[in-house]
Amino acid sequence: MIRVLAIDDEPLALQQLVSYIRKIPFFELVAQCQSALEARKVMDCEPVDALFCDINMPDLSGMDFVKQLPVRPIIVFTTAYSEYAVEGYKVDAIDYLLKPFGFVDFQRAALKIKEKLLPRPSQLTEEGGVEGGSIFVKTDYKTVRITLSDIRYIEGMSEYLKIYLDSQSKPVITLLSMKKMEDFLPSNFMRIHRSYIVNLDKVQEVNKNRIIMDADTYLPIGDNYKEQFNDYLSNHYLGK
Repeated sequence: MIRVLAIDDEPLALQQLVSYIRKIPFFELVAQCQSALEARKVMDCEPVDALFCDINMPDLSGMDFVKQLPVRPIIVFTTAYSEYAVEGYKVDAIDYLLKPFGFVDFQRAALKIKEKLLPRPSQLTEEGGVEGGSIFVKTDYKTVRITLSDIRYIEGMSEYLKIYLDSQSKPVITLLSMKKMEDFLPSNFMRIHRSYIVNLDKVQEVNKNRIIMDADTYLPIGDNYKEQFNDYLSNHYLGK
């Protein structure tokens, strides 16, 4: 998990920022602060991997706060003023979000942080791993390779996962958490429900609160995942 601190002196802006952070599965919110001085106290006691920080704040600006940090976490600046962008990159900010920004822009910044801090998919773990365009999972006392493009969707059931493939009628069942799988998969996979992850390239139709994978497979979209999925649709929608 990536430990994240949110800083913004505007309560509504901070509330939205925190809601976005909580939707990212590989983020853990350490604290939410309304000033850089408050954030400094938190960072004196808690390890922080990444910082989403407003620039224009009273007492101590976000830019000055970051410049004073002896050890800097990954920085993403958030502000309504575009003229700060160049200065932000001078302190090695990984991204710059211009207010008002939506979840799609926030998600892009989150993925940049993930690429910087989390292990590359080429690394293997005891439960499973990714190598190029495939993953390795344990099933039936053996380890099998699954090509990512062959995965249609994944269903979570307690401590196990069912991985449904184009190439075979029966799913692959493996002892693995949804969280672990979600963190490993590339961006064309999305969690749409606490029990389902879909390959977005395999989605045939969206009907109200259901995703239709084929004539026999209808998957629900959970309330906590609607905004993220709707942002994806809006980003890929052609029409009026």
